[in-house]
Amino acid sequence: MQKLRYLTIAALCCGLLSGADWLTDGGGPRRDGWQRDEHTLTTDNVNDLKILWKIKFDNKPREMHSLFPPLIVGQIPTKDGPKQIAIEAGISDNLYAIDVDAGKVIWHKHFEYPPPTEGRGLRPGDPLCPGGQTATPIIGPANASGARTVYALAGDGMLHSLNVADGEDVAPAVKFGFANGKSYALNMWKGVIFTTTSQGCNGNPNQVWAINVNDPSHKVMTFNPGSGGLWGRQGAAIDSTGTAWAPTGDGTYDPENHMFGNGLIGVHVVGTDLKLKDWFEPKDWFWMQKRDLDMQVTPPIFDFKGKELMAVGSKACRVYLLDTADAGGNDHQTPLAQTPLMCNQEVNFASAGIWGSMATWKDANGTRWLLVPFWGAVRPDFKVPISYGPVTNGAVVALKVEEQDGKYKLTPAWMSRDMNRAEPPVVANGVVYAYGNGEYTEQAFPDRGLFDNSPLRISRSTHAVLYALDPETGKELYSSGDQITSFSHFSGLSVANGRVYLGTYDSTLYCFGLGK
Repeated sequence: MQKLRYLTIAALCCGLLSGADWLTDGGGPRRDGWQRDEHTLTTDNVNDLKILWKIKFDNKPREMHSLFPPLIVGQIPTKDGPKQIAIEAGISDNLYAIDVDAGKVIWHKHFEYPPPTEGRGLRPGDPLCPGGQTATPIIGPANASGARTVYALAGDGMLHSLNVADGEDVAPAVKFGFANGKSYALNMWKGVIFTTTSQGCNGNPNQVWAINVNDPSHKVMTFNPGSGGLWGRQGAAIDSTGTAWAPTGDGTYDPENHMFGNGLIGVHVVGTDLKLKDWFEPKDWFWMQKRDLDMQVTPPIFDFKGKELMAVGSKACRVYLLDTADAGGNDHQTPLAQTPLMCNQEVNFASAGIWGSMATWKDANGTRWLLVPFWGAVRPDFKVPISYGPVTNGAVVALKVEEQDGKYKLTPAWMSRDMNRAEPPVVANGVVYAYGNGEYTEQAFPDRGLFDNSPLRISRSTHAVLYALDPETGKELYSSGDQITSFSHFSGLSVANGRVYLGTYDSTLYCFGLGK
């Protein structure tokens, strides 16, 4: 028994048991934020987290943006043997590969191209159109030899295919989008890569984009919902049929004229075209449009009692439960269930509401949980059985997905401690990881009106804080306190093999773990 114990410890220290990957933003095509293969960190030991290493890259921030969620993949064959590698994308068209066991960069790629000379995104101070590489890359499946390709969309709209082991091109780059077009996280389904775009940056249409990397013609397929930007933090989520679901920004709802603003659209590839399959539209879409309360939350997709469901929300701070096979019913406006308004009583378009994405997981008892991060103060009339003091800056709310006699409910279970702009959580081995991004988010002021200015927001931002929470009660198990020294804008967590990763505005990637 003692010998077996020593062998197990040795295997862990040498990384031989590293079996958890994080190949795409949100952990997988369904964007559920659930790391199923984590076995090292637990509710019993997560309080011992510490910074294992941190790397400050030579990546110049652009406006509020800097680093995106790292991708983690193990057992990559390299000239120095198998390695577990993190791929980190930076806004200034940089891609870094890190040996996570050593905490060292093993290769760096910078995408070179002539800078655009016209269009939105060239005016300094505009955080909505930063230019550069704005989409989190994605790692494809392994080939017969174990090699993998990372697909990255550079700021000039060219899609690159690189060997994860050494950063070398495995295929010529192909045109996929506009220069400085502000694309969001890449997703992949059977060789088809999807992205979404928003804010009309540099004249780029707000739409869903797709390209089949195995098609020699590399035809770019698009669907335009006639709305504002499609700016779900994690891009589009893909269900089991290959339908890509993306939230749409402020705009008119007029399906007869192909306009689907402030809703959720599902598109799929038919032949060599991208076609609308289904959609959902909240009944109060017009009010949401008037108050700039976009539906901008990438929906997590999950199985529940023989159905494939998804959840979506907006800055209005309400969650809708939908069936991927029939989103919104016959009228496209009737969800299976919805929550009351949980936050944003002041109807603040910039600093309150649900931002980015959610997470979902199923516990050992079969209970399906939905984790909802929000910014700003909780509404006084929103009640949860378990909470931890006043929430004025943000929090994570846990909902139970329930069904009886064909009727669905989203039942509040707990609300976390106060977090400064709570961001999309990740669940791993029965631990909920979340963070407050520390960002100053106000965009309008009584004395000057709308003034969304990067230098002002950067100067007033503080720093991110990483938290670990009990999954059944929301109790704080760990806080990084003041260890992280910069804020984090539109990034995200990655968790794999006993390590938790977060990138910050100052181009520093933090790796937390238990150490030796």
